[in-house]
Amino acid sequence: MQQPFILALSLLPWIPAFLCRVTTEGELTVMEGQSLIVPCHYDPQYAGYVKYWCRGNTREFCTSLARTDSAKPAAGKVSIFDDPVQQVFTLTMSDLKEGDSGWYMCGVEIGGVWTRDVVASTYIKVIHGMSVVNSRLSGEEGSSITVECRYSERYRDSQKKWCRSGDWSSCLLTGSEGSYEDTSVAISDDRTRAFTVTLKKLQMSDSGWYWCSAGQQQKLVHVLVTPTPTTTAVTATSPPAPSQSAAYLPPPEPITKESWNSYSHILETLLVCAFIMFIVGLAIWVRKLWRRHRQDPVLRQVNMIKARHNGYSGDVGDPQSATVIFMNKDSQEGY
Repeated sequence: MQQPFILALSLLPWIPAFLCRVTTEGELTVMEGQSLIVPCHYDPQYAGYVKYWCRGNTREFCTSLARTDSAKPAAGKVSIFDDPVQQVFTLTMSDLKEGDSGWYMCGVEIGGVWTRDVVASTYIKVIHGMSVVNSRLSGEEGSSITVECRYSERYRDSQKKWCRSGDWSSCLLTGSEGSYEDTSVAISDDRTRAFTVTLKKLQMSDSGWYWCSAGQQQKLVHVLVTPTPTTTAVTATSPPAPSQSAAYLPPPEPITKESWNSYSHILETLLVCAFIMFIVGLAIWVRKLWRRHRQDPVLRQVNMIKARHNGYSGDVGDPQSATVIFMNKDSQEGY
């Protein structure tokens, strides 16, 4: 009796982890030098509890970085904000370095002797390299488009390039001031982990694949130039009136979620009606079988007598013949 009681006590600290929970992303990747926001969702009963953010994979060895009950704002590059209405608290980490990669934990502090904190772990991976905000851009002929290329901190002082894919001779490089400009292309590097490329006065021949580069890192970008819409000249003569015999047919209405729901309700009603009719028909058929089974005992006795008298040639189903045979049999028994 004592052992089950001890086992139950040992499991008490783990009960909140099974019944209630905190969730977050399992793994997050961010480029070196950029910021990262981590959302941690919790169950409604934890709205008034203290939330925290720490570095580590176990609660016992997790270094605290930010808490919602701290009188001072989180030191350094970490901040925490709790939104009880949305039941989520968010962590913001800025200016991340490769050394910041590792396991982190967001948790709700339960407190007490027999309860454990409710936590969720995530792995943050800080990488170096390049990225583009939009890898596919399009613009009308004669207009301009801008590509934003981002790079990690280590490439801040590297030379930036804009090249047409497959043609190394087309590469345009930034100068010592981090800029380049001509009649068709302008490159501007703000030296804060991003540079922009503006393609001016687009032509149809500008469509194709390009790549922006910082150091040895490259990212592809596809540019699509569409022709300028043409407008027809308006003449002074009024257009001919449409024929009254031509009927206007409106375009078919698209099937939306609401229309599909109405169709599904009609289908369900038809199926229910068909099922009810099937049940009623089945009941009538069973009733007929039952009445046939409970037919007049006189007819069943006649059938038995007929089976004994093989020489009788009358119709088994003829009730008149069956009655005559039955009365003859009674007459014989009376003598």
